[in-house]
Formats: sequence, C-alpha cells, structure tokens
Amino acid sequence: MNVLQVITKGEVGGAQSHVRTLCTVLQRRGLHVEVAIGGTRPEPLATDLQALGLPVHRIAALGNRLHPLPLWRATRDLLRIVRERRPDLLHAHSAMAGVAARIAGALAGVPVVYTVHGFAFKPGHPPLRRAIAWATECLLAPLTRRLVCVSAHEQALARALPLPRRCISVIVNGVEDVPGTALALPGSTGRTDPVSAVMVARMAPPKRPDLLLRALARLRDVRGEELPASFLGSGPDLAAHRALAGQLGLKAVRFEGDVADVPAHLARHAIFVLMSDHEGLPISLIEAMRAGMAIVASDLPGVRELLPDTDCARHVPPEAGALADTLRQLIESPATRARLGAAARQRYERHYTAERMGGAVLALYADALRGASSPTP
Repeated sequence: MNVLQVITKGEVGGAQSHVRTLCTVLQRRGLHVEVAIGGTRPEPLATDLQALGLPVHRIAALGNRLHPLPLWRATRDLLRIVRERRPDLLHAHSAMAGVAARIAGALAGVPVVYTVHGFAFKPGHPPLRRAIAWATECLLAPLTRRLVCVSAHEQALARALPLPRRCISVIVNGVEDVPGTALALPGSTGRTDPVSAVMVARMAPPKRPDLLLRALARLRDVRGEELPASFLGSGPDLAAHRALAGQLGLKAVRFEGDVADVPAHLARHAIFVLMSDHEGLPISLIEAMRAGMAIVASDLPGVRELLPDTDCARHVPPEAGALADTLRQLIESPATRARLGAAARQRYERHYTAERMGGAVLALYADALRGASSPTP
C-alpha cells in the first residue's frame, strides 16, 4: 500500500509529532509512505522524515490561512504530486491540508482519510473563525472517505456534520516508548531535588503558559521560595511570556525553545503542567504519561479522556490560583507525585503506545480502500 500523508506545516507541534510517529510505525509495517508538507522553509518534521528515508514533497502555497488564491495553488500543486506519485490513499492532517487533500483526492479519484487534531468550530475559537470552519467542514464532508477524530469529544462534534456515522472513527494519539525514561515508579519518592516543573507547548493559543507563570509567582509569595520551571517550545508569543516572567520577578524560570530530545528534558523534572483553553488529545500529555510524571492539566474533555480521574492526574480550571494550590500540594507530597506518575505510566502502556495507534490506522486504511469510489467535487 502506498500512502501520501499531507500536513499543513512542518513546525514543532502535536500534529507534526503525530505524523512523525505514524510514518515511523507504517514504514515499520511495510507500507510505502511519502509526505507532503506546506511551506518552503526547512522545518523539523521534514528533516526527521528525510532521516527515516521517506520522500518529502513541499507545497509552497499551503498555509494556515483560508484564502482562495493560495488554496487554489496548494490544491493544484498537491494534485500534481498525487498524479505523479499515484498513492493508493491520501491521509490529511490539520485543517488546510484537509481542504486541499480532499479536493485533490476527489479530482484524482484517490480516497482521502482526514485526521482532525482539533476542530476549529468548537467553543474557544473566535466566532467568525468558528463559522468559517463549520461551513468548510460541511462543504467538504462528501469528499471525505473516513474522518478520524483523536478523542470521543471531537467525535461528538463531528457527528453534527453531513457525514455518515460509519465514516467517523476515533483513533487516539500514541507515542513511541523510550526505554529508561519512566522514572516515577511505585515506591519512588520523587525524581529531582529540588522539585521542578515543566511545560511543553507551542507559545501560541490555545496554550496558556501565562497561567503557569502567574501560578509560580503566587507560589513564591506564599512559600517564600520559587518553584523552578522550564518551558519547552517556541512560537509567536514567546517574547511576551518572557516579558511576563520578568514583570512577575521570576528568577527560576527557563525558556528553552524547541528542543531535540523531549524525553531527556522531561526526565529532569518531577511535575508536568499543561494549561490550555481547549485541546483535542494533547500529545505532550501522552509524553508526560510515558515518562511517569505527576501531571497537572486544564480540566478539558480531551484531557479527561486521557487522564480520567484523580488517580492519574490533577485537573484544574484555567485559573492561576487553583493551579498554584495544586502545585503546592504536589511539592509537599512526594508520595502523591510518585503515585500519580505510576498511574499515568500504566495508562500510557495500556492505551497510548505508537503500535496501538498504528494498528488502528492500518485497519482504517483497509476499510477506506474497500469503500465506494471517491466522489467528484
């Protein structure tokens, strides 16, 4: 089977991590995989995939804006790639790649699987963007052979689209295991001394590093000492968050930007924090589960699917005071940190490995190829 993966951008992010992991598993299982990535700049995803020996194609006009002229150019260029490479299946990831791939697939007679990493029409997005995203998904639903959601919450949203329910599936994200990184095992009393926290997130909405920064300032004022914290990730709001840390007088905060070895960085910390306004099924949390960390995250539907109860993680509302209180409890209780970390690791092993995800995707590909012929736009 020949599959062409299509993604809007090759930057550091959850969708990109998903594509990297998926390509690795599919290649291991004998599929011929190629990838088309939007933009022209060298980006980490393209570098990683080329290191795996995968052909990578660039679509210069493909970007995050829904603008008719660049979209036409991106679809034209993708259609040319499809006709040259003749894949059996297109698998699109992220919104604009989903638009271009479904149109190109219909024109070329190639079935399209579309993985939604988070609908843009759900609450939390600006009203105009939600309306445009809803209209776009409704218009393109007939061109979608299979729609893949990363969580049951996203699936519930998808069922409002004009798409048969049999065409909508849930395949949760998975990440490759990294031996030796799960350190918070039962009986452990903590991973580092002093305790420190880490957040892995792109510095852009819907992520909320500002909430962790304000919580760190509150903790310092209450405890008389600062909780060391690292922020991994870059993005357009990085400078603003650096400035906020300075305004709050935080001295033990490190902004490390994009890093090559996330597991090694996580291993230096005891507590993982992810504060967001909305999420699909965040891969950074799965990485923290794999590492056996004590996790604190926003109380969101996708997060609760990953970590359903207080035995696995602490869920907090998007408010700095609540986050500060939860962090203080974890700082003061090594046993609680160890228990949460062990439970999170067990959930990862049962539900969120790369092999489980890859097997589910392969089964879906086979089902998609058995389906009716592709529609015409």
